[in-house]
Amino acid sequence: MFQQRAAAAALMTLIGLFGLFGGYAASIVNSVQRGVYPIGAAIVIGIVAIWLAVTSLTRARRLGSARPRGAIFAIVVSAIAIALGALMLLGFAELWPQMTQLSQCESGANTITAHDSCYQQFMSSTGVKEIKLMRGTKS
Repeated sequence: MFQQRAAAAALMTLIGLFGLFGGYAASIVNSVQRGVYPIGAAIVIGIVAIWLAVTSLTRARRLGSARPRGAIFAIVVSAIAIALGALMLLGFAELWPQMTQLSQCESGANTITAHDSCYQQFMSSTGVKEIKLMRGTKS
């Protein structure tokens, strides 16, 4: 029984990681609003995975059995994913107005110059001087 709980915890950890990265990608590619929900779901999945892993470890210890495989992996990776997800949500909350304005500006931008102008407006509104990204131009 506890072996299956540990395996479920490890599988949920991987699903939570995919949700975390998927939410980040959705917030970068589409809009911030679309990225918040998968990140929140990944945090909830990570919490459930930690609970499953911890209960499988305690049941195995109570029965005097060996530690179930994947339980420690699920605990460590889920804790890291929860921390990263919480940091992402805090960053989104802090920059919500600027990121919403950026996504609205980019949705109406039809040229590369318009996208660059939206990006520069976002950078000036956040107070960041300049971030050099690989955009295919020589500096």
